[in-house]
Amino acid sequence: MDSLNPESPAALAPAVDARSTPRIWKFWGTTLWGFVVFAGMFIGQLAVVGWFLLRQSEAIDRESFGEAVRIVVSHGLTISLSVITGLPAVAAVLWIAIRIKGARFADYLALRSFSWTNLAIGVVALFVLVMGWDALSRATGREVEPGFMGDVLKTARDDGALWLLLFAFCVAAPVTEEFFARGFLYRGWSESFLRVPGAIILSSLVWTGLHLQYNWYFLGEVFSIGLLLGYLRYRSNSTWLTIILHGLNNLAAVIQTILLTGS
Repeated sequence: MDSLNPESPAALAPAVDARSTPRIWKFWGTTLWGFVVFAGMFIGQLAVVGWFLLRQSEAIDRESFGEAVRIVVSHGLTISLSVITGLPAVAAVLWIAIRIKGARFADYLALRSFSWTNLAIGVVALFVLVMGWDALSRATGREVEPGFMGDVLKTARDDGALWLLLFAFCVAAPVTEEFFARGFLYRGWSESFLRVPGAIILSSLVWTGLHLQYNWYFLGEVFSIGLLLGYLRYRSNSTWLTIILHGLNNLAAVIQTILLTGS
């Protein structure tokens, strides 16, 4: 297995002319811009929630506001649109941060092609990892899929928005989250004092923090998947690979939830 030390020959491949290497946000710059990116994502998603609240036919007072918000954000249609609107918000903030450094968007985020070998390794490793967590769930008497997924799929189907939910979960969410975590955060942190191992761990923790709708058990699964995707990002030097694997994982989760719940 290749060393995770970025000073090793494997981590330096492919060789790049130092004079053409773009400037990179290091630890603190990447961290501060990470907060800005998160704020952009939150504002983009909050705009959808606000729009649905304004469309409520009944007047909302201070006492009923909390319940109205809970109802709105629990619907599959709302969640789908909020996830989708988060993508342009995140991409816009990342573009600004990257352009300030004088780098190309695709180069900075490692939006490069990848080999079929790395794709095959990623698919097999992800399958084994997820099946391991599912087996542990059954062995400990836990639900295989979080209840959140079943509820969202049911409301999306009732709203006639199942297709939109599939697009949000399997395309928009992977692109948004991978641009942020394995693209931007990993790039800057891996070239700071954290090096590659620290960048993989910290970006996985941040990515896990984007999934607080799940309980601690499923957060553990999310974190382990993040570690795998981080390693594959390092191994392949391609964020497109992690986007595709992320999308396949979400698609499999949606199909499994439909089969288990009959949604």
